[in-house]
Amino acid sequence: ALMPLGYVRGPNWGKQHRLEQDVALEPKPDKSTKKKRVRVGTPTPSWFGFSPNFEPGALLTVVWANGKISLLPLLNSIELVGAKAGTAMPAEMRQALNLRGLVPASVEDFTKQEMRAFQQLMSKPSSLEKYEFLANLRCINVNLFFRLVMNHFKEIAPIIYTPTVGEACLNYSHIYPFIYPGHMSVGLFITLGDVDNVDLVIQNYRESMTEHNDPEITVITDGSRILGLGDLGINGMAIPIGKLQLYVAAAGLNPARTLPIVLDFGTNSKKYQNDPLYLGTRQPRPDDETFYNATGKVLSALYRAFPDILVQFEDFSTDHAFGLLDQWRNKALCFNDDIQGTGSVILAGFISAVEQAGIAPTDQRILFVGAGSAGVGVAKQLVEYMMLEYDISEEQAKAMFWFVDSRGMITANRGDTLAAHKVYFARHDNDDTQCTSLEDALEYVKPTALIGLSTIYKAFNENILSRMNELNPHGRPIIFPLSNPESKAECTFEEAMRCTNNRVLFASGTAFPEYTIPETGEVRVPAQGNNMYVFPSIGLGAALCKPSRITDTMIYAVSKALANSLDNKERARGELYPRIERIRDVSARLTAAFITQAVHEGNVRDQHWVHIVEANMPEGVDTKTVSGLFTKRVLGEVKALMWEPASSVEQYMFEAITFENPDEI
Repeated sequence: ALMPLGYVRGPNWGKQHRLEQDVALEPKPDKSTKKKRVRVGTPTPSWFGFSPNFEPGALLTVVWANGKISLLPLLNSIELVGAKAGTAMPAEMRQALNLRGLVPASVEDFTKQEMRAFQQLMSKPSSLEKYEFLANLRCINVNLFFRLVMNHFKEIAPIIYTPTVGEACLNYSHIYPFIYPGHMSVGLFITLGDVDNVDLVIQNYRESMTEHNDPEITVITDGSRILGLGDLGINGMAIPIGKLQLYVAAAGLNPARTLPIVLDFGTNSKKYQNDPLYLGTRQPRPDDETFYNATGKVLSALYRAFPDILVQFEDFSTDHAFGLLDQWRNKALCFNDDIQGTGSVILAGFISAVEQAGIAPTDQRILFVGAGSAGVGVAKQLVEYMMLEYDISEEQAKAMFWFVDSRGMITANRGDTLAAHKVYFARHDNDDTQCTSLEDALEYVKPTALIGLSTIYKAFNENILSRMNELNPHGRPIIFPLSNPESKAECTFEEAMRCTNNRVLFASGTAFPEYTIPETGEVRVPAQGNNMYVFPSIGLGAALCKPSRITDTMIYAVSKALANSLDNKERARGELYPRIERIRDVSARLTAAFITQAVHEGNVRDQHWVHIVEANMPEGVDTKTVSGLFTKRVLGEVKALMWEPASSVEQYMFEAITFENPDEI
């Protein structure tokens, strides 16, 4: 019987490569090594005691050497697979690897492994200890880690990302040696001294990777503005790592093709400069010229090495965040999640809120508290939405927005020099009125919507919340405290509910518990405007269809699709976002919308998607409008290509052992 050495599903996003006709395996006359793809017959071949349940016609790769099957590549590979299978390693494999008597005799399945891991996770007394446990598990067993995350997403997402990742960042230099095995490369740590040799750094990274897969996406930060925690330097590396884990768990990117990067260009934090255990460069941050020159060299090297890579900028200081996006967005595949991702997810929540507010969309008066990159990015996407959706001018749309920063309401005649990114929203219609506090601005603007990205804890105090309720007697007030982690949140869900007589339309940046209305016993679930709803879909969409760049309208299509993704039960409950338990399905839908919009814009390099979208487009669809709609055919293709961890040791073994790229056969 022929022995299959690999199932060719893994290397190419789960595609089932099939041939039109069966191909017989025949040795060459000279008996030299030859590789062929063959179809599985009936019965399926047995391998180490397993008879895998392949679909009829599934392709396998076999090796024929000197007139017989070569076992050497197989044995080399089962050592790798055996290490990952752990207690689920089959008895026959243990025998082949000379492990008999060296490990417990019990042979488990992946379900029991996952059960044990989850019990251990829940036994940890603090969130940081849970984070450390998961970080170590990620290095030990990627497959088990992602099965755990995906099957317990609601419980684990707040640990691997906000809010716990903030605590991990604050302690990163102190816990780093204990959460990653010493031989593991968790990403790139690039100093100013490395930038002139960054090609060598990238080559070192390539050689360190066991699977030798070029990355399709990188999340890159310099740690200068981590969440609401400030300049954390190299400690900000926990953010790219956590974010890429969400790309995988939520949208099905291949974990072997993700690359976290921190630019260790120094820190202005005296705390870390004086911390003897700080792992980063102990020097002040460079001036702007040095920063942009060094960052440019790193990005250019990345695009040289990986031409199709998507770069996501993360947690740069406000000026640098806007500067990098302006420099690169029209010449390379990149986006900034703090600016564009936050804007996209809040736009989706705002669309849903406006539908329930009882106030016409164009009559909304929107007051932002906080004028950093995230706040301005959100507001600009709301402006574009108003222009596109309601056919009003840019000036009319912009007139619906007011901003408050640390000096009060932002006006053109306030008397100070405004940062460049604030000028766009500076008011010119205030005459001599200047509001120096949020309370003053509230009385002057009389907003219908209050959006916080200030990172000021309790900025929306009970007086502010109660006044918002009084100012909107004929419509429901929209209140979005979006700063995170919780220690930076402008208010809690409970506070917003109590102070508005339970009328609030609420979304937050961090997770809050459900609230039970005392008078009725009704349980309300707070919406979380978390970027994890949108950035994984942007990443997967870019990896699949390979656009030349990411446009605002492509991100806008994602927002529309997110608002459209609420199911009937969620709409009936008045929720603004889908339940987080549905994140995987929602991500597939948003990815389909992203790809469809990219095709409409002629911005796709992979013609496979052009053919699918254009061949299945319903008649009468106006491709010039941004609808966020897609066909079942596109959605089905996206779902088929989403990576997911193996559900059994048999599947894991056959998917992991691969000796050739099926696209090159």
